[in-house]
Amino acid sequence: MLLIGNGPVITRDEKNPFLPGGCVAIDGSLIKEVGNTSEMKEKYEGSRFVDARGNIIMPGFINAHMHFYSTFSRGMPSKYAPAQNFAEVLDRLWWKLDKALTLEAVYYSAITALIDSVKNGCTTLIDHHASPMSVAGSLFEIERAAREAGVRASLCYEVSDRDGVDIMKQGVKENIDFIDHAAKSKDDLIAGMFGLHASVTLSDETLSFCREAMDGRDAGYHVHVAEGPSDEEDSEAKYKKRIVERFREFGITGNKSLFIHCIHLNERELDVVRETNTAVVHNPESNMGNAVGCAPLLKLFETGILTGLGTDGYVSDMLQSYKMANALQKHHNKHPNVAWGEIPTMLFENNAKICERCFKTPLGKLRAGYSGDVIVSDYNPPTRLSDENINGHLLFGAEGCSVVTTVASGKVLMQDRVLSELDEHAIFARAREVSERVWEAV
Repeated sequence: MLLIGNGPVITRDEKNPFLPGGCVAIDGSLIKEVGNTSEMKEKYEGSRFVDARGNIIMPGFINAHMHFYSTFSRGMPSKYAPAQNFAEVLDRLWWKLDKALTLEAVYYSAITALIDSVKNGCTTLIDHHASPMSVAGSLFEIERAAREAGVRASLCYEVSDRDGVDIMKQGVKENIDFIDHAAKSKDDLIAGMFGLHASVTLSDETLSFCREAMDGRDAGYHVHVAEGPSDEEDSEAKYKKRIVERFREFGITGNKSLFIHCIHLNERELDVVRETNTAVVHNPESNMGNAVGCAPLLKLFETGILTGLGTDGYVSDMLQSYKMANALQKHHNKHPNVAWGEIPTMLFENNAKICERCFKTPLGKLRAGYSGDVIVSDYNPPTRLSDENINGHLLFGAEGCSVVTTVASGKVLMQDRVLSELDEHAIFARAREVSERVWEAV
């Protein structure tokens, strides 16, 4: 039994939202009880006790869209002319980097991103991977990193036509092999999805091949949708239909699938996303950095689409994306009072609902039967703190680096900012060596 207590507890549980001096009891990987610290210590005498020392106790964060391999782009010198549009960003950065990845680089880019995530209080991540010169076994290397880091992860490989038919088929096989492997997992820490890049790099023949490969499997698709305006223009020019209509015809929509970005969808497409119960993930830093536009979050919520929050590999700090999403909507809509409710709903409620489509264990709340994913933040509120104003405190005060303790599935991954299982300095030193070789090959 593990107890995390002696601090204000934000449970995200509407039946028991706030305990001023609370404690979370975890039995194995699941929460057994949430209650008063002194009573819990007496009831579970002899249990390991993690003292929050008056700091805030909360559920671990969830990142609904990540690219672990993008970690190796940090500080990378460019050999090409500066990109002038999103297509050139893909061609001159990401499609050069992913081709240079070896399986060792896949592992080290993932484990370093996962360490960053743990240090920022993120305990569950949904990743989207590409390494076209090292396809076979790449998802299994990422799984190895995720298990060593101790987090829960949903993984997929990004299938596209951009590197030829053989590599496309390798990507399909990697997805299917991993989906089948993850389905046999008994600890519910790993899940598989079928990754696709985007409509612009996927022919009808490839989508048919993917659909046939997925036959009989209960896993959804993870795909970028209408990120830049050229994606829709390409679909209409080549196929005489919009992206969502095209994807629906190939069975890519549905309640297990994730559509990433969805910036340039029209109203009919939004209706199809809602009708098919497909989820959407917003990534504010990426959209701003790539200058592709601003996702219509208010319209997504108004339409009734389940919408979550991700980082797209830009950062590992969900609170940073939370803050950025809030500011971006206000700026884009030219109104200082929009998106106060939508953004917290995305991070603290909808990301957990999205994960319910990948995993069996309930996430996102400190409640009996939920996963033992608990973080402690040393953010010291200068004003009164409660369940009614915690979102404002997190928006304007706390940061990911405020997290001092991270527990995932009942396992202490970090305490007092020190990783419990991994040698962070040795891992990052090796990552720097591996990344140098990747940069030379880009």
